Amino acid sequence: MTPEDLTAFRQARLLLVLQAAGGDGLDAERLGVYEFLAGHPLLLARGDDDPDRLALRLAGFDERGTAYESPAQRFVTAQLHLGRDLGALVGRGLVAVAAGGRVTYRLTDEGATMASRFTAMYAQSYITAVRIVIRRLRRLSGRKLREGLRTWLLPVPVKDVP
Repeated sequence: MTPEDLTAFRQARLLLVLQAAGGDGLDAERLGVYEFLAGHPLLLARGDDDPDRLALRLAGFDERGTAYESPAQRFVTAQLHLGRDLGALVGRGLVAVAAGGRVTYRLTDEGATMASRFTAMYAQSYITAVRIVIRRLRRLSGRKLREGLRTWLLPVPVKDVP
C-alpha cells in the first residue's frame, strides 16, 4: 500500500493544491494534473540542467523511488479517485464548486484553515512542488497541458550506473 491509496492523504494533497492556486480555483482536469505532477515533480523537471530540479531535490523528491507502476498508470489511478475525493471535500464543506463556463473548485474558509494546519515535512515539500508546478503550467491552455502531460508521463530513462 502506498500513501496515494489512502483517501485522507489524497484529499489533503488536493487541499494544498487549491490553497496554492488561490481564490479563482481550478477545473477538475487542471487540478488533477497539478496534484499528480506535484507528487511526482521530477517528471516535469527531468533535465539535470532544469532550474527547478535542485529545489525539488532539496525538498526530498528523488526519481529513484521505487514504483511498481509506470507514471501513466499512476496518473490514471489518481484520476479514478479524483471525482470521489472532490465530492467528499465538497460534502464536508472544505471545497466549493462554481459553474461559470467551466466547473471550478476552490477552498472554502474552512478548507483554507485546514490546509494551513498541515505542518508535516511532506506537506512542506509538497507545497514547494505545487508552487513550481503551478508556476510552470498555469499559463498553458488545456490543449497544451494535455500535450505536455503525454510527454511528462513517459518513463524517465534510467541512467547508467558505474
